[in-house]
Amino acid sequence: MAVTSPAIAGAHQYLDAQVRWRTIEIVFWLATLLPFVVTPDYLVLASQIAVTALFALSLDLILGYAGIVSLGHAAFFGFGAYTAGLISKWGWGEPLTGLLISGLAAGLLGYLMSFIISRFRHLALIMITLGFGLLLHELANSASGITGGADGLQGVKMWPLFGAFKFDLYGRTAYWYALIVLFLLFLVSRRLINSPFGLSLRGIRENAVRMRAIGAESRSHIRKIYTISAIIAGVAGAILTQTTETVSLGVLDFQRSADILVILILGGAGRLYGGLIGAIIYMIARDWFSGVNPQYWYFPIGVLLIGVVLFLPNGILGGLAQIVNSERGQRCTGWLTAPLPWRRRP
Repeated sequence: MAVTSPAIAGAHQYLDAQVRWRTIEIVFWLATLLPFVVTPDYLVLASQIAVTALFALSLDLILGYAGIVSLGHAAFFGFGAYTAGLISKWGWGEPLTGLLISGLAAGLLGYLMSFIISRFRHLALIMITLGFGLLLHELANSASGITGGADGLQGVKMWPLFGAFKFDLYGRTAYWYALIVLFLLFLVSRRLINSPFGLSLRGIRENAVRMRAIGAESRSHIRKIYTISAIIAGVAGAILTQTTETVSLGVLDFQRSADILVILILGGAGRLYGGLIGAIIYMIARDWFSGVNPQYWYFPIGVLLIGVVLFLPNGILGGLAQIVNSERGQRCTGWLTAPLPWRRRP
C-alpha cells in the first residue's frame, strides 16, 4: 500500500481548495454582463477590454506563474491578428474556424520560439523577446504586399457569426463573442494553473535551478506554457481583427507589449484575475484620460502606475489580499515570494 507523504497530501489539498469556485468569482463574471444593460453605448469599449484581458491572461501564464519576462509578447497577438485577417481576405470569413487557425498559427510560432526561451533567464530573456517582437514588426512592415505595411491590411470581411449575428458598429455581437471566448480560455487557464503542472511552474518561477536538481522537466514545462500562452495571445489578436475588420502594424508594436505589462503590474501578476482587473482599470482610465486631454493622457497613466508600484507593489489584487489577510491575522506575501503548499511556515 502506497504511503502519501505530508508534502504531497498538502499539495493536493491546496489544489482542491484552489479549484473550488468562490462567491466573489461568480459575482465578477455575472458583473461582466452588466454592460449590455447599464452601458449599452459602450459595448465597443467593453469588447476591447475583453480582448485586452485575454491578452493579459496569456502573458500572466508565463510571467506570473513561470517567471518568464517578455517584452515582445505582442508578436503572438499580432501574428494571430494578421492570420485571421489574411484568412478573411483570401475568401474565408467564418469567425470560429478563423479563430482556431489563428490560435494554432500563433501557437506554432510560440512553440518554435520556446526552444530558445527555455534556455535563458532574466536579462538575456528580456532582450531576446524584445528583439523577436521588433523583428516581426519589421517583417510585417517590409512585406507590404501581404500585410499592407504601414497602410494596414485591406479587404478584411467577416461573415456573420453562426450565419446570423453580424459584427455591427455598436459592438453587441463583438462583446458577447469576445466575452465567451475569454471565459472559456479563462476556465482552461484556471484548471491548468491549479494542477500539478501549475505547481511545477510556480517551482520554476521560485528556483529553476533547484527544480532541475530534483529531476523536474523545467525546460519542457516552459516550452508547454509558452506555447499555450502564444495560442491564447493569438486568439486575442484574431478576435480584435474579426470584431473590427481591420489589421494594422499597431498589433505588433512594442507599445502593445509594454501596455500589457503595465496592465499586469496594475492588477497583480500571478493571480489570473490580475490581468482581467488590470485591463478593466487601464482601458477605462485610458478612454477617460484621452477624452480629457488627447495629447498628454499618458501622464496620469504614469502617475497611476507609480502610485501602484509604490503603495501596492503586488498590484491591486495583491493589495486587497494583504488587507484581507491582515484582518484575519495572517501573513501575506507577494506573488514572487508566495509560499508553495509543501513549504512549512515558521
